[in-house]
Amino acid sequence: MIRSIPAAAVTRAVAELCVKANRELPPDIVQALKQAAREEPWPTAQGTLSVLVENLSAARERCLPICQDTGLACVFIQLGQDVHIEGDLARAVDQGVRQGYEEGYLRKSVVADPLRRGNTGDNTPAALTVDLVPGDRLRLTVVPKGFGSENMSALKMLKPADGVEGVRRFVLDTVRAAGSNPCPPIILGVGIGGTFDKVALLAKHALLRPIDRPHPDPYYAALERELLEAVNGLGIGPQGFGGRTTALGVNIETMPTHVAGLPVAVNVSCHVTRRASVEI
Repeated sequence: MIRSIPAAAVTRAVAELCVKANRELPPDIVQALKQAAREEPWPTAQGTLSVLVENLSAARERCLPICQDTGLACVFIQLGQDVHIEGDLARAVDQGVRQGYEEGYLRKSVVADPLRRGNTGDNTPAALTVDLVPGDRLRLTVVPKGFGSENMSALKMLKPADGVEGVRRFVLDTVRAAGSNPCPPIILGVGIGGTFDKVALLAKHALLRPIDRPHPDPYYAALERELLEAVNGLGIGPQGFGGRTTALGVNIETMPTHVAGLPVAVNVSCHVTRRASVEI
């Protein structure tokens, strides 16, 4: 049986998620920030983390955005193969972004052309990714991505001989070069494998997984812990003021690749790693 979903339902859900994601961080990020504030030994860093935690409470209580950069709306849809959308799905998503950013008084940051610029005035179009999955449900996730951190992201086509050491070196070099620019403490989405285009999407997808949920493969779960420790050993600290809390989490996603390649991408996200989801 095919299940029909009106495009208007998608629009409404996207609008609500845009507002929610910009006002409330996911529980795993909030918990990690609070824990870091309790455990950070460097006084300046501890004070900075405490201010960030206070900012989260203020945003939630006053119904204000957590950050002034309310991001480019990255929208991920897991679309059941037994679902029929009554209408234009991409247009419904953009309409939801348009409504959400207007209703939530969120800053519009999208330009119509990468070189000639010109603000679109409504934060559209969204960066839409659709994956077909089994079933008759539709799962929406809205990720408002700020560009202070997005600009610090990087991709490299390593050689297979570079191996895991090459991956470690690239991740650390990326964080070291970013310094205080992405408003640390940061969260890293690391993609390994695939092709030039797929590895970047892997890194973005990695940011969708809660940071308190390790990779299901023990090998990569151990690498996530190792990289997090190494990144925090750089001493950049919250907002670049020093300390041991440079990152709150490192998530890795992988996929098969060509025998001659080892693509790696690092998607850098600030402490305001926003995501909100709903199932229709």
